[in-house]
Amino acid sequence: MTDEKIQTLKDDIAFMKALAQEGGSAPLLGGSILVAAGLIFGGASVVHWAVLTGILAVTPWAFPILWVAALGLFLVTLTILNRRLRGKPGAGTPGNRAAGTAWAAVGWTIFAISLSLMIIAIRAQSEIPMLVFPSLILGLYGMGWSVAAAMSGKRWIWLTAIGSYAGALVVAWFAIDPVVYLVYGAALLLLATLPGYVLMRQEPSDTI
Repeated sequence: MTDEKIQTLKDDIAFMKALAQEGGSAPLLGGSILVAAGLIFGGASVVHWAVLTGILAVTPWAFPILWVAALGLFLVTLTILNRRLRGKPGAGTPGNRAAGTAWAAVGWTIFAISLSLMIIAIRAQSEIPMLVFPSLILGLYGMGWSVAAAMSGKRWIWLTAIGSYAGALVVAWFAIDPVVYLVYGAALLLLATLPGYVLMRQEPSDTI
């Protein structure tokens, strides 16, 4: 191997090392999106419980209207927040790109699964398939947090991932009881809004 090739190899190794260090030191962005998701869908879950238990006397059509409205509000919020995040320092680091891709995949997977469960419920003329939806969402949150933890190396994010998986089991236990929507709403606040807020607080002032 010539000296030139050896030097090129050293340069490549140094470049990869710099990328790894950059990804590990840059703060994870996107906490604001998780805060929005937890507040919007957690709030919608509490309203769903209120309608289901008769606290809010409204038409049964309130359920699809509620969740479609929540989805629409979140998509608008997501669009606004994504535009802001693109211009922040550190947005292009390997860690943030990987975490962003993972959370985007979580979102699209949730969307696909929700439509699939609706189709199954309609075909089977049963609400039972929809009972697994909250647990699936929390399980997918666990996956998203696992990627974020691996890219950041932060122990508390690993604990959040584990909490999301545990939350999926807790929600499954209450699946046949109307109180599940309160439990699910609380889980979203605890496992999306709270850690998302922590991520926002940990961003350096020049990236806010």
